[in-house]
Amino acid sequence: MTETTQSLAQYWESRYAEMDHMWSGRVNQVLADVVSRLVPGSALDLGCGEGGDAVWLASKGWEVTGIDLSPTALRRARQAATNQGITEARLHLEASDLATWEPVESFDLVTCSFLHSWPVSMPREDILRKAPFAVTRGGHILVTSHAAAPSWSDPEMAKGHVFPTPEADLAALNLNPNDWSVVSCEIREREGTSPSGQVSTLIDGVVLARRRR
Repeated sequence: MTETTQSLAQYWESRYAEMDHMWSGRVNQVLADVVSRLVPGSALDLGCGEGGDAVWLASKGWEVTGIDLSPTALRRARQAATNQGITEARLHLEASDLATWEPVESFDLVTCSFLHSWPVSMPREDILRKAPFAVTRGGHILVTSHAAAPSWSDPEMAKGHVFPTPEADLAALNLNPNDWSVVSCEIREREGTSPSGQVSTLIDGVVLARRRR
């Protein structure tokens, strides 16, 4: 591991370890909407965190692999799966740094949801560039990103952070147009709730593409 990679892993592990739960545990709405139109198969969740998306996919009949660099996050994901009666045969979780990860298997769905990191940065574009190589023919890749900071977030935390546009994420994927069709590349709005209960509008960037058979 490089010094940068170590600091990234340490940063996220410390963030997860300082609280009982960082995220809601619920599936993100974009993924739920997309998956409702797909036949369950194999799925890869890059940066799965505490497993909200991965556990939900497994509960819907998908065979899921989730990757994250935080052992604490993965322990919580395993517990969430156990609580829902989901076995390791249905949900496999791996501790790995996506900066050094290389795709070795193919999946019907590869999803990257809110793959952001600040103030400690990660090589996000490099990760997105590798992700399509994990998609089997006829499969899909879904990238969901924060297109703007939540209204309740600490301005200092995201200071200097450039929020990607869907067009920038699509460019980062570097999809061969002869091999891929872009299903959507757009901004979507949804309602969200802050930790204090404040209701607000959140803005997501969404890229969905299908690999041709």
